[in-house]
Amino acid sequence: MQILKAIWDFFQGQILAMKWLNSVIGNGLSTLGMDLNNRWVGSIQFFAYDVIKITILLCFLIFLISYIQSYFPPERSKRILGRFHGIGANSVAALLGTVTPFCSCSSIPLFIGFTSAGLPVGVTFSFLISSPMVDLGSLLLLMSIFGAKVAVIYVIVGLIIAIIGGSLIEKMGMEKHVESFILTASSVDIESPDLTKKDRLIYAKEQMLSTFKKVFPYILIGVGVGAIIHNWIPEEWVATVLGSKNPFGVILATIIGVPMYADIFGTIPIAEALFYKGAQLGTVLSFMMAVTTLSLPSMIMLRKAVKPKLLAVFIAICTIGIIIVGYLFNAFQALIV
Repeated sequence: MQILKAIWDFFQGQILAMKWLNSVIGNGLSTLGMDLNNRWVGSIQFFAYDVIKITILLCFLIFLISYIQSYFPPERSKRILGRFHGIGANSVAALLGTVTPFCSCSSIPLFIGFTSAGLPVGVTFSFLISSPMVDLGSLLLLMSIFGAKVAVIYVIVGLIIAIIGGSLIEKMGMEKHVESFILTASSVDIESPDLTKKDRLIYAKEQMLSTFKKVFPYILIGVGVGAIIHNWIPEEWVATVLGSKNPFGVILATIIGVPMYADIFGTIPIAEALFYKGAQLGTVLSFMMAVTTLSLPSMIMLRKAVKPKLLAVFIAICTIGIIIVGYLFNAFQALIV
């Protein structure tokens, strides 16, 4: 058991978290005569380390996930979802969301396609909630910062929110609140051609480059904000606003996260910096969930496809779920960190 633990600690610390990289950057800055205790130098080290680490993990994950995704084009995904009914369909849709786009805005076109194809609206909403919130990328990145236990629980509760949220929308009979042009759109079910392994590798490479170009600016912004928080914001400030002494920290973090727009890769560095400055775990996770699931641009896009009542129900379900999850993580933080 001790050998397995040592192997796992090495994998988490040196492979996922890349602690060696932080040491290399620190040694390099010291060689240049810089004082690592200086705030400016500390900000440079934090920024360089997180940008390089996230970029390496991001490119690897996008390539891997895109290769897997090549086996699940929209037509095949629709057929798979069509085989299930009730809570089973919501569960499969939520799981399918883990291997699809990395932000809510890029998930909405697939949501529209699935709804146009005649899939139940509750099932498609389970996909829409899960896709930006709990992709495989977030699992590994969270493992690199907060550990495997936190990452796995985060993904599980994210899937639960997606399944329950979609099921509630289904039970409430919200189909009539989907815009008519979505419901009447024609769906052409064309079989995707069989792809060779070479074709899939080329597709994965193209998706990696395309996605990286889209999300890299948000990584830079997110890491930049994280560096400021990490080196310039006093710990007592963060602890006062988002720590255990503020019972409304989770609600505040969720409200702050909603109007922002970033994907999971740009949000995690901010959450990391807040956490190590004294914010509670559930509070920073609520912030992450709100940013990735309920960003203002994605809600504007979604409004094009659904009527205000359904949009309001979707936002309410996600917000309540995120807040509940935040308080649960805070309550059990000592047991899972």
